[in-house]
Amino acid sequence: MNYRRTLSVLSATFIAGALVVSCSSSGSSHSSMTTMAAATIPATANFNATDVGFAQGMIPHHAQAVEMADMAIATSTNADVLALAKQIKSAQNPEIETMTGWLQGWGQAVPSTASMADGGHDMTNMSGMMMDGMMSDADMKRLESSTGTAFDRLWLELMIQHHEGAVRMAQDELADGKNPDAKALAQAIITSQQAEITKMNALLAALPS
Repeated sequence: MNYRRTLSVLSATFIAGALVVSCSSSGSSHSSMTTMAAATIPATANFNATDVGFAQGMIPHHAQAVEMADMAIATSTNADVLALAKQIKSAQNPEIETMTGWLQGWGQAVPSTASMADGGHDMTNMSGMMMDGMMSDADMKRLESSTGTAFDRLWLELMIQHHEGAVRMAQDELADGKNPDAKALAQAIITSQQAEITKMNALLAALPS
């Protein structure tokens, strides 16, 4: 999959509504989500800049999780890892569609995921900063080159990091968002992904050394 192409598509898409996200893979800092387009949001609107940033950031974040799930489905032979990957994919694809619909309804820029089927993995934003918890190109290449138990271990470790980033992004939305549907999705993401983090930690502990 060509994430380098995707990055250029995202950059072009965000010119009308540039997403600025600060990220720490260790979780030491939370994502900060604002949009240039949000300056034009009427005070009477049922959404604010945080809602827009949440959706614009979470769409590519989810898209990378789906890509990682596809890698597990294609590579792993661990029944528990396979089941979890399918669960993640089935949950996050519909959420991408939901958030896309919100942005379209709000008249805000929608990040494109159309070229994610072409390979490459660099998922930075316009400023070149990684979104919270997202994998780097090097991370994804390491995952692609792994097999067997080594793949399962790395996949679980990276997906835990990815989920932790999504939880922090969702917490920011709960704290500062306005739209009730966006806040409800943020809470659902926190609940489901924290449960999956717990499960993945248990699966990691059970892997043979």
